[in-house]
Amino acid sequence: MTASGSDRSLLLTLSKDIVDTLKPGVTIQTLNKHGILLYRSKGEDLKLRACKNVCHHQEGTFIKDIESLTADACSSVVRCTKHGWKLDMATMEYINPPDCFTQEELLVEEDGKGNINLYQRIRPQQPWEKDGRPAQTIHAGEVKITYFTHACVEMNFDGTIFFTDPWLTGPAFARGWWLMHEPPADWLDRLSKASLIYISHLHPDHLSYPTLKMLYQRNPHIPIYVGNTATLPFSRQHCYGDEAYNVIVCELATWQEVSEDLRFMIMHDGIHTEMDTCLLIDYKGHLIMNTVDCSRPNDNMLPKDVDLLMSDFAGGATGYPVSFYGGCYAEEWKRNFIQSERKKEINRKVAMAKKVNPQMYLPFAGYFTEAHPSDEYIKERNRKNDPAVLNALLNKYAPNVQTWTPKPGAWVDLATLEVTDPPIETPVFKTQWNFDLYTKLIDENIKFVPFQHPDSIHFYFQWVGLKDYNLVLRVIETDEEFEKDPNGFDVLVDLQDVSFPSERPTRQHNYIEMKARIGVFRETMKFGYLWDNLYLGFQCRLTREPDVFHFNFWNHMQLLLPSTPPDWAKFWKSKGGRVEELNGPRYMLPDLLPN
Repeated sequence: MTASGSDRSLLLTLSKDIVDTLKPGVTIQTLNKHGILLYRSKGEDLKLRACKNVCHHQEGTFIKDIESLTADACSSVVRCTKHGWKLDMATMEYINPPDCFTQEELLVEEDGKGNINLYQRIRPQQPWEKDGRPAQTIHAGEVKITYFTHACVEMNFDGTIFFTDPWLTGPAFARGWWLMHEPPADWLDRLSKASLIYISHLHPDHLSYPTLKMLYQRNPHIPIYVGNTATLPFSRQHCYGDEAYNVIVCELATWQEVSEDLRFMIMHDGIHTEMDTCLLIDYKGHLIMNTVDCSRPNDNMLPKDVDLLMSDFAGGATGYPVSFYGGCYAEEWKRNFIQSERKKEINRKVAMAKKVNPQMYLPFAGYFTEAHPSDEYIKERNRKNDPAVLNALLNKYAPNVQTWTPKPGAWVDLATLEVTDPPIETPVFKTQWNFDLYTKLIDENIKFVPFQHPDSIHFYFQWVGLKDYNLVLRVIETDEEFEKDPNGFDVLVDLQDVSFPSERPTRQHNYIEMKARIGVFRETMKFGYLWDNLYLGFQCRLTREPDVFHFNFWNHMQLLLPSTPPDWAKFWKSKGGRVEELNGPRYMLPDLLPN
């Protein structure tokens, strides 16, 4: 692959002596932090391909894949040390999981003397560079940024109130996540006075319908800004209620003018481009960068020397590996893996903060807990990073960056970077959660009349719409402790043809066994919810054969389910039932919430 012009920069030169020693297969070349992967093909042409040694999933490091080398000493396959993803360098396509990402390739050019130059493409000029403006003087008290809880902050720009990701009441992911911090007691009054709200993506710890439902009762007109992603945050709002929120969809990487002094832009995530976004705010030339949950915010092209950088930090926001059993998933293996991943997460955030070089750094968007008593197993094992430890490490390696470990109600003055904590008697951590209000509501779905018919789960998976996929799924409905419920479903689903065999097929196939709490699974079926509630909410336990990640399956179940719920009235009538017999709440959130 060759290229020329000003759209590239030289990354590495391989001397003729090194080039002559390259054998067919993969060579790993050291360069800075991650290094370079080289692949020389077999045959007469000995074609050379190259890429950075960085996995597209979550920036892990590749090594040669032993399984592939056993079959072929010149194998083109490498394996990520983080989650086992595999890349075929002959095509630059990921093969485990298949059909997901393409690796960005370096440009390879021979200089005519036998040396080879490796170039990387230069990213185009960024919007804040094209239309930048010098920072004006701001005065003490002009801009106040108050931390509420998790990913929610209130930013007061001289009277314009800008909120982000307000999850301030109720659980997220069915009943799996609960707020760790106690939000300010007057949160609803203050949220109701917002000038605008930004919601980064559709996950319920950012798009919290319990919170928004209460807000809607107070002030239904507040504009809520979201990015124009493939899966819009409110695309499934009909599953949660009839509220007509004032949602404004913004084109990505485009300034939204709020006033003469205030503007913002929403940008994409380079990993989860279909749903995740981050936020850049410009007030009189002073920049606030909020990367939220993005794994690669704006493809890691971020403004430098910003006033404030905010990012997630905690880790633990997934069912892997804590919800898995069998195979390698012994307790010691899971503990070591989780500890290693948390350390890597802290190092990534330190590296990002050093690169951006903010005046102040705020770790947020990680203050959740598995508070329900039935999830004690998860809580004990799914340890999160400590923001104070992260800040201490950043202070060590970037002493010029001021850090802030927030308390609910604490605020920083952007002009002075002075932090004011709330009164000492103000509670920091929640000690009570209204479990019963939500768990009873979820469990009402167990008695939903159509689920009395054995064909209801068949109807559900036909609605799911995933087929021609060589995966057999076994779903076992369980009690709280993941023991089989005697009245629950235990069914095999062959996604090759969406059939329901009594035994696993004799053909070679992939297999996932999922034990799911009956109330949460039936709520998921009834309303057509995404499977994030099960997987990210720790409401299931999983084992798989072979132990590989099935990207197409999870991507479909977590993002691509039909936009309208299953038509249970149609199903029930087809079985001779009457629509009047359908029971249970119409939505997950009836009018049981406090005013």
